[in-house]
Amino acid sequence: MQRKLTLLLLALLPHLALAEDSTQEDWNAKFQTTYIWQHKPGFNAAYSGANSLSANAENSYTFTTDAFIGVRVRPNSELYLVPEITQGVPFSNLTGLGGFTNGEITRASGTNPTIYRQQLFLRQTWGLGGNTEKIESGMSQLAGVVQSDRFVLTTGNFSTLNIFDNNAYAHDPRTQFMNWSNMTHAAFDYSADARGFGWGVAGEWYRNEWVVRAARMTGPRDPNMLQLDYQFFKHYGDQLEIEHSHELGGQPGKVRLIGWRNRAVLARYRDAINYGIATNTTPSIFKVRYSEQIKYGFGINIEQAINDDFGAFLRAMQADGHTETLAFTEVDQSIAGGISLKGTTWGRAQDTVGLGLISNGLSKDRRDYLQAGGISFFIGDGKLNYRPETIFESYYNWNVIKHTWLTADYQHIANPAYNADRGPVEVYGMRLHFEY
Repeated sequence: MQRKLTLLLLALLPHLALAEDSTQEDWNAKFQTTYIWQHKPGFNAAYSGANSLSANAENSYTFTTDAFIGVRVRPNSELYLVPEITQGVPFSNLTGLGGFTNGEITRASGTNPTIYRQQLFLRQTWGLGGNTEKIESGMSQLAGVVQSDRFVLTTGNFSTLNIFDNNAYAHDPRTQFMNWSNMTHAAFDYSADARGFGWGVAGEWYRNEWVVRAARMTGPRDPNMLQLDYQFFKHYGDQLEIEHSHELGGQPGKVRLIGWRNRAVLARYRDAINYGIATNTTPSIFKVRYSEQIKYGFGINIEQAINDDFGAFLRAMQADGHTETLAFTEVDQSIAGGISLKGTTWGRAQDTVGLGLISNGLSKDRRDYLQAGGISFFIGDGKLNYRPETIFESYYNWNVIKHTWLTADYQHIANPAYNADRGPVEVYGMRLHFEY
């Protein structure tokens, strides 16, 4: 039934998408398609393990097509459905890196296109006073007018990243930086299924220049797997974010502080190490995953416009680092920053250049586990000469024609999977993106 409904909506999309934006939309339909191709040449590696990035040359690609369908069911209630078609092949079966090179890769489904319901959620808004603000028509956003002071409740099937840790210059791998360490904090182990989505409830309170957000989301039944755990009051991921808008030198900026806390059945690295010592075997998280654990972290996210065309961003986060990854990637400390420049000065106002630098690190417990030969979900070279994983990324996003962009992307990765005995790795990418 779900497949038939999704196919019907996709068939109707070209007709629905002809609607013009208005002050208040009763419905809209947007869509996007993105193809990302990446190549890495071979690189030097003193050794490789079960979850190493292959030292041989490889190609990777992802293809996604999404329809964003919204309906205003009541004056302040909106219902959204997002069906998606996806396919793709990652480097090395998605192993060997903390900061993977393509934020779309979590949706990869192999060489055969797969259609599924990506999101289905209800958004309810209550006005609390203040000035009126115009909301522009967009993907999963109906055009309308809201009060500046308001409370917004989102319930259903969506991504934590729809609501939390936004950044004007580094958030969307379909139009901005490709590396998933620039999509969000790499150390943000947000609860979700293997594709990055879950079920939950989120509230946002807007008051003058402040926004407070809180949410509870479902996590996976088993770490980094597709099936969700619906024991909503036993296993979950909680998020709290405080955002403040400001002006600096007459230019807008935002600062966001975020904290998160997961509760799930997870393995602790120190337990795995102790088990390996007691049994004279290589430590394994799979041998000690038997009880509920708490995992948490705190971060800061800053964006600042320098002028109308130039902006900068910075993210930093620290996780506790005692337990295995629940749903995102193998990072315990992360810092990422960079700049974004529109092409107005050379007559290409719709083009964008981006430069970014990322440093990802591991906790002592996770380092000791990997040094002892342990394997985790994404990484494991058999041993470890630890150094922070450092990534430089640059891109040029060229507006070919209206609604269509072609991007050239380059990434240099030192110490892949935190191992100074392997790499560096060069990754060359191209992206074609169309949206309407």
